[in-house]
Amino acid sequence: MAKAEEVIRRKPPEDPPGDEGLPPWMATFADMVTLLLCFFVLLLSFAQQSEEKFRDALGSLKGAFGVKEVRAVSDEMAQFNTSSEATEKMASSISHDQRLLLSVVMRVKSMLDNMDAKLKEGAGVSADRDGVVFSASSAALFNPGTAELRPEASEILNAVIKVLKDYKLNLVVRGHTDDRPIHTAKYPSNWELSAARAAVALDYIVSKGGIEINRAKAVGYADTRPEVPNDTEADRLKNQRVEFYMHMPQRDAW
Repeated sequence: MAKAEEVIRRKPPEDPPGDEGLPPWMATFADMVTLLLCFFVLLLSFAQQSEEKFRDALGSLKGAFGVKEVRAVSDEMAQFNTSSEATEKMASSISHDQRLLLSVVMRVKSMLDNMDAKLKEGAGVSADRDGVVFSASSAALFNPGTAELRPEASEILNAVIKVLKDYKLNLVVRGHTDDRPIHTAKYPSNWELSAARAAVALDYIVSKGGIEINRAKAVGYADTRPEVPNDTEADRLKNQRVEFYMHMPQRDAW
């Protein structure tokens, strides 16, 4: 009788918990299918790009490392180009040029950081697809109203020489002035002054640095290409500058 009561009081065993929802393998399978779908959509989008759009995707050097915005793509992304052999060569060439110009920008910025504070006033560096522009204030290079080099100008010009020796780039020295007219016996206008300053700076680079003359040229722009409006004295000083445009040899640029 006691055994019968024990059997009655004993709770029936609970059923083992069953699996609820989808089986685990189904979630993994769904993730894999989604990833494959994204991959093929991405692959298709690259396959339909034109050469012009692909060139834009590679990015253009508007500047680098804090100077201006830089857009770039990885080497893995560059592999997703069209089947055109010309586009593949173009992508490879642009990628190489970008790396070279970025290293030049870094080199110039490093040199600027080590220069005297007065020489760095008004100086800067920027870049485009074809080259790097190292800009220096005319006041740091020349005596006022003349094309006579100041003694400390050698530090800036020697920096340009070092870059040209380390990298196979061509050089255009570009002289700029503000909008205030000048009229002297030696410099009848800003055209003569800007051209003379560019020529003097180039002569130093060629003669002191041993740079081949066929790699370089000088040009004066007077006040036709101001960096900022000639509204204040400070802005006029910014426009009085000499630019050293170091560019790829195969691309002639004034």
